[in-house]
Amino acid sequence: MRILIKNGYVIDPVTGREGKFDVLTDDTKIVRVEEQIAENEAKADRVVDATGKQVLPGFIDLHVHYREPGLEYKETIATGSAAAAAGGYTTVCPMPNTKPVTDCAEVVQTVLTKAKEAGKVRVLPVGAVTLGQSGTELSDIESMAKAGAAAVSEDGKSVMNPVIYAEGMKRAKAVGLPVFAHCEEISLVRGGVMNAGKKADELGLPGITNAVEDIITMRDILLAEETGVKLHLCHCSTKYSVDFVRFAKEKGIEVTAEVCPHHFAMCDEDITEDASMFKMNPPLRGKEDVKALIAGLLDGTMEVISTDHAPHSAEEKSGSMIGSPFGIVGSETAYALSNTVLVKQYGMSPMQLAKCMSYNPAKVLGRDKEIGGLAEGYYADIAIVAPEEEYVINPEEFLSKGRNTPFGGKAVKGKVYMTLCEGKVTYERR
Repeated sequence: MRILIKNGYVIDPVTGREGKFDVLTDDTKIVRVEEQIAENEAKADRVVDATGKQVLPGFIDLHVHYREPGLEYKETIATGSAAAAAGGYTTVCPMPNTKPVTDCAEVVQTVLTKAKEAGKVRVLPVGAVTLGQSGTELSDIESMAKAGAAAVSEDGKSVMNPVIYAEGMKRAKAVGLPVFAHCEEISLVRGGVMNAGKKADELGLPGITNAVEDIITMRDILLAEETGVKLHLCHCSTKYSVDFVRFAKEKGIEVTAEVCPHHFAMCDEDITEDASMFKMNPPLRGKEDVKALIAGLLDGTMEVISTDHAPHSAEEKSGSMIGSPFGIVGSETAYALSNTVLVKQYGMSPMQLAKCMSYNPAKVLGRDKEIGGLAEGYYADIAIVAPEEEYVINPEEFLSKGRNTPFGGKAVKGKVYMTLCEGKVTYERR
């Protein structure tokens, strides 16, 4: 199907092209990007008028939890994919903490089959570093890579044994896969449910210190230097994480890092009560941490924005932080929160935001020659957004099964109007 997108403001991190251009797609690829493409010349099956809107490369989320197989009451690959498309995403990487764990080629293939059936976004599964995420025996990383895994990770926890983890890193490097690191020194958590500090004391809740993240962040950077693996740090939340990434880059260590919108859009002082909607891992940190994360995104130290989309049932997220699961949903709010906070409040350019949400994640995956941009020959993965449109986040409108967000009722700017994945319209606001 040929689609002609006219009159939009195109932002392409690949070519650096920015301005009013028309974009023509043919089946799965972008075939022309020009200032004017005549409709009769394009012979398009559909013409989309993008006047007043930005045309961006489809967003790439390196960090989602789709719960399938095994926990479909929270989310399925189909509902998660629909939510991602509604958020402007065209590629997602589901983490392996499913039941059974994605720790073998067979489960990787199951995820890919389910994703193809859903047909909404490109799904690139992440395999577990160890069998069952037990931390004791390495999974068959080679067979998962052959089956289509895009990375390996123990997300949801860290591989605490550095000897096993280093060997896993070596095997990942050998097959060309990056390692996505969840950095958490589990022995220091001690039942914590939110950031340690004044707010936790006020609410009478056990806190999680920054050291829980910082210790493993530095360990993993050093192991990456030793093994030569491509390391990507997930959901960074502390000021020292930013410092450590800066240090690693200065030393020439191949490390990238992501920040989630909730970690730069809120701090622990925004927690109004002991409610599980505010419970996530890592937790909402202090103001100084938020300041450092935003500075790191603005100066390019932290290159990627990911969601850590983690849906749970309403019952699971209806009470106290104590006893409830960690995690909030993020696929359908990430662009609006990023645009509102980073662009509107802190002056990030729309081009840099496109890099953080599209092109840089593609580079982490080693696929920046085919996705993450709007150049001719790239896959027609496109998000059409209205960056100035203000609305109030309403979780009841989410396509995800999860409604667990602390942002319900928040006014934001930035609405996704249409998403195309490989030239197919996968979401359209009506």
